[in-house]
Amino acid sequence: MTYRLRNIGIAVVLAVLAALLTIFYVTNYKKSVQQGEDLVPVWVAAREIPVGTSGSEVGDRNLLRPLEIAQRSVVPGAITEPEQIDQLVATERIYAGEQITLNRFHPLGEQGIRAQLKGRLRAMQVPGNENQLLMGTLTEGDRVDFVGSLEGANSLAVTRVVLRDLLVLEAPATGDVESKLGARPDEAFSAILAVTDAQSQKLFHVVTHGDWSLELRPVADPADSKESAESSSTVMGEGLGKRALTRLRRGR
Repeated sequence: MTYRLRNIGIAVVLAVLAALLTIFYVTNYKKSVQQGEDLVPVWVAAREIPVGTSGSEVGDRNLLRPLEIAQRSVVPGAITEPEQIDQLVATERIYAGEQITLNRFHPLGEQGIRAQLKGRLRAMQVPGNENQLLMGTLTEGDRVDFVGSLEGANSLAVTRVVLRDLLVLEAPATGDVESKLGARPDEAFSAILAVTDAQSQKLFHVVTHGDWSLELRPVADPADSKESAESSSTVMGEGLGKRALTRLRRGR
């Protein structure tokens, strides 16, 4: 009898434990389901975001919109604030309505020059000598003007600032001096500049048919003089009186 009662007692205890475990499991499951249904804020693409779009541009152009969705639907890596991608660039196309995740963006530096090209902007490699390319002074991120001189009508050489405020995407490498000793002296080095497709035509024409140089712009508060063109007569005649100008033109 005692043996039978003991077995019954054990069975009752096990049944109670099983019931408690079942209740515990069901309770936790309900909680997890309820938590999964809780609404949480995420950011989605308001419209398509192309590859190469910077995070700051995404915010400036209102390419994002906030949305509340069930927590269980949140994609791993989803951003909670647009500022999280400010210093990043899109490396995959993101379609309208897709959640914005960090794995779709990478640091700008990892993308190199391509990440800095948008719309009409192009990267153009300009070969030149040490003086033309400001060797040892020019660095990536600098802003430069492009001064060019071409022979015009009647073999008259004309000089002017052809292009202004160009971004230096890549400066000439100072470590390549020895490897460039056998190259043409006027094309021993090169720099890569950001220009529009229209500017590239002017840049190529002057580099191919004339003489030129880059000039470094100031970092703080740059300003430009009024557009002008100079020739031998305008350079030598500036500031002279009428009589002196007449003599200059006559070559006396």
